[in-house]
Amino acid sequence: MKPTRSISAQALGPEGARDVARSLPEEVPVAVTVNGSTQAVMMCTPADLRDFATGFAFTEGFATPDQIESLDIVETDHGIEARFWVPDAIADALGERRRAMMGPVGCGLCGIDSLEQALRDLPVLGQGGSIGLAEAAKAPDALRGHQPLHDLTHAVHAAGLLLGNGLILAREDVGRHNALDKLIGAALRDGHDLSQAAIVLTSRVSVEMVQKTVLAGCPILIAVSAPTAHAVRLAEAANLTIAAFARDGRLETFTHPNRIDRSKIHAA
Repeated sequence: MKPTRSISAQALGPEGARDVARSLPEEVPVAVTVNGSTQAVMMCTPADLRDFATGFAFTEGFATPDQIESLDIVETDHGIEARFWVPDAIADALGERRRAMMGPVGCGLCGIDSLEQALRDLPVLGQGGSIGLAEAAKAPDALRGHQPLHDLTHAVHAAGLLLGNGLILAREDVGRHNALDKLIGAALRDGHDLSQAAIVLTSRVSVEMVQKTVLAGCPILIAVSAPTAHAVRLAEAANLTIAAFARDGRLETFTHPNRIDRSKIHAA
């Protein structure tokens, strides 16, 4: 399946009507199965699905990359299946927290079995790396240059990975949490050290974005939009730095500002 499709539309304005063609992002149901049992169904953009499946399995506690014996991406008449095979003991343990969810693109928590799952305990991050103020503030601009689907459709989110002196990786999806899972999956598959990195988002910082970032072991989360109040509380407890409203050389830190190095005000 292609990630975009050209759709006809009619543009209306004071000068009249005209036919136009727009490239729109696809969203298809992607079922994540473990040893033949469906664990979740999410609506995704059908691109980088191996990255998505790997990241989703990791951040949702299904399997770590080293536990995956095989992963197949299979198109069916009704959508796409990401088929994992893991040791039986791991598959059996999933029975207690199995999800059966169809997640709309705006939500990463739909269909969970209990409130306890929604507000699961998070580990406390170590100090990890830091980032200069100028680099952090310009990170969304750097990410903007790695969004070909957005350029084509103007309808998808992106997540990027800052490591060292620049943005080294980015992934896109109609769902902001899917984009983040794709990014985490790609980073894990490539062997990047997330404890020394920062994640950059084109979206707001909600609870599930904090959860996934912390579980990935990344200490800094930078976003163009605001965090929710509960996301801030979770990040504070988990020792995660949230830097939001990052644009035009400025940002606002909501938790653990020590990782934003204000002595590095000017970009290199």
